[in-house]
Amino acid sequence: MKKWGPLGILAAAQFLMVLDQAVMNVSISQLVDDLDTSVTAIQIVITLYSLVMAMFMITGGKIGDLVGRRRAFIIGLIIYGFGSALTAVAPSVQVLAIGWSILEGIGAALVLPALAALIAGNYVDRDRSVAYAVIGGVAGAGIAVGPILGGWATTELTWRVVFVGEVVVVAAILAAMRLLKEAPGPKQRPRLDTVGSALSAIGLGFIVIGVLQASSWGWIMPKNSPITILGFSLSPFLVGLGAFTLWLFVRWQKLRVERGTDPLIHLEILKIKPVRAGLQTMLAQNLILMGIFFTTPLYLQLVLGFNALETGIRMLPVSVGMLVASIGGSWLATKFAVRSIVRVGLIIIVIAVVVLLSSIEPDLQGGMFGLAMGLLGVGMGLIASQLGNVVQSSVDASGRSEAGGLQYTAQQLGSAVGVALIGAIVLSGLASNFITTITDNPEVPAAVTEQATISVSEGVSFVTADQVRSTSLDLGIPPEITDQVVADYEDAQLKALRVGLLATVVIAAIALFFTKGLPSRKPDGDEQHSATAVD
Repeated sequence: MKKWGPLGILAAAQFLMVLDQAVMNVSISQLVDDLDTSVTAIQIVITLYSLVMAMFMITGGKIGDLVGRRRAFIIGLIIYGFGSALTAVAPSVQVLAIGWSILEGIGAALVLPALAALIAGNYVDRDRSVAYAVIGGVAGAGIAVGPILGGWATTELTWRVVFVGEVVVVAAILAAMRLLKEAPGPKQRPRLDTVGSALSAIGLGFIVIGVLQASSWGWIMPKNSPITILGFSLSPFLVGLGAFTLWLFVRWQKLRVERGTDPLIHLEILKIKPVRAGLQTMLAQNLILMGIFFTTPLYLQLVLGFNALETGIRMLPVSVGMLVASIGGSWLATKFAVRSIVRVGLIIIVIAVVVLLSSIEPDLQGGMFGLAMGLLGVGMGLIASQLGNVVQSSVDASGRSEAGGLQYTAQQLGSAVGVALIGAIVLSGLASNFITTITDNPEVPAAVTEQATISVSEGVSFVTADQVRSTSLDLGIPPEITDQVVADYEDAQLKALRVGLLATVVIAAIALFFTKGLPSRKPDGDEQHSATAVD
């Protein structure tokens, strides 16, 4: 207990951080009813949570250097617990946004970078590798178990129960903090770079908002964009403004170093090959995972008609595979090079998606689907078991909070881009396939095709076939033609989902190039990754 007690504390905290968002995503309909609000308002609350975490993750890591990683972890948990309590009793969507999106987001931004540094501070050598592997597996388990827990709670009880449970878990973690020792930090206490914090938060915030809203506002050409600039959607301008602000942030960091003052991030960290490769691969991994976790529920719920609980149960093999592979990955790291393990994980993911593609049919191919989910979990688990240890072991004790902030920022950006990019691909594929199919169908009159084309040009959502049927009949389209339109729409749904999944295969293939900088030698004994691999 004394040896692995700290890991239990950190694993419980990691589970909380990832469970939250998964639960919220499957509770949207009940949230709308309970809080007398709209789906759009709840989606804004969910987006704001991701935004707050992405904006303040780097600053949260630096605060760990200022006050100590253990203290930052405790402060973050207390803020997170208050946010969960407020969320559990929220009478309105405004209070929900304050409790969940803002307080829990800020709490997570303090907890996660400190968590990464505390693992390195409490474990060394082989034990550290095991600890990071367990944390990676627990993160994956939380993402996969969240829909099951959220689906059960919303179906049998209320979504509020989950947040009451989070308060209890936070209290239990705080009560056990005596088991967790402080992680070594910088020799000299740094000062917080407030200008750098503001620039990084604003830059990342603009990018995340632009990416997350691109599917509704339009990536380039406007759809429902609140304003248009030179005839284009607001999204690319927000992303561009965010990139420019991050460029200013980099210039400011270099200027502070030249003046002999503390930067928010020592940019030299990004020159360390394993760190850079680890961050790039983390971003790609989360992009793929969240892209698949966006696409798969669409298939299970909107095409096949499963509820949230049934969907979560069918995706459970991801959680099991990821947890098992993560733990096994720590042993593999003593026998094989990290680069080889991560590349095998990416190849297994490609195989998993190919199997999943073959199971996307009008009726669920249970065996193939379960196999695909299990393989996906194994691939993700192998990757997750390596990257955290690589990043943290490639820097010294003084740089671990900064590395942790970068690590979780990369994961948040990957998640945001994954949902937005794959979502946009699926929706655009749905629109183009649907129009093409009904245009080529001689049994659908030209007037109906023209009407559908106009409707799709104004924006398309991934809805059930029953909704399409109902809308078609409400528009006065004869039942026999409606049947043809619905059949064409169902065909377009499957094609669009396949295109979205195929995009994740392309991303996984590209991610193989990011692994070039990962450690390529088989470890010797208790050898740690060197922090001197700089270019």
